[in-house]
Amino acid sequence: MNTYTTSQVAAMIGIHPNTVRLYEEWGIIPRPERKSNGYRIFTDFHIEQIRLARTAFQIEILQNGLRKKIFQMVKLSAAGKFDQALTLTETYVSGLRQERDNAEDAIHIVKQIISGETQENRAFMKRKEVSEYLGISMDALRNWEMNGLLAVKRKENGYRIYTGDDIKRLKIIRSLRCANYSLEAILRMLRQLTQNPNVDIKAALNTPRPSDDIISACDQLIFSLSAAEKNAVILMEMLQKMKRQYS
Repeated sequence: MNTYTTSQVAAMIGIHPNTVRLYEEWGIIPRPERKSNGYRIFTDFHIEQIRLARTAFQIEILQNGLRKKIFQMVKLSAAGKFDQALTLTETYVSGLRQERDNAEDAIHIVKQIISGETQENRAFMKRKEVSEYLGISMDALRNWEMNGLLAVKRKENGYRIYTGDDIKRLKIIRSLRCANYSLEAILRMLRQLTQNPNVDIKAALNTPRPSDDIISACDQLIFSLSAAEKNAVILMEMLQKMKRQYS
């Protein structure tokens, strides 16, 4: 088996030597043996393991512990536990598909609310009443208002009053937040909906504006989940190859 120095590994992968040492510290590559002078000795397995790790971390899917699963998968592979790593990757893919189904279901619910299939006759409710009625915390209501998702009218005494349209809007926000859409994506969709009631909800939620400085996975959720699933297929192929070569 070929052997390499830290600098050679870094050059082959295209990373800084300190990153190689960091991967060792995190446990996502096995600890290399050392020469008598203390220099690390890396092997072909280390090279493949680093490539696996970098492929695994290309896509940031954080919700419901999916990121932790993929990190644990890499650590299992580093320990040579390829069967366990493959099983965990399959679980990860199932989680991605469930998240994507949730995202699609939320869009369907939003379309029903917008079309009037779910009627909302309540009006002029106080914040506490809305919190209890919709099962949304007071902090979440404040946060959504602060982030521009909702503009609530006030009475002369300063108390907020929520109308039927506000409740309808809150149901839309709640459905999308439960499916892990970002506040930015929801706000983008709501603004487009105000301008055009016939806007494509899915496109509005999953297409960030060119002017957006920072775009997260939850700003284009369905696209990111689909990309993560394709990425997972590549990971499973890499794991199968490593299992054949290094078991």
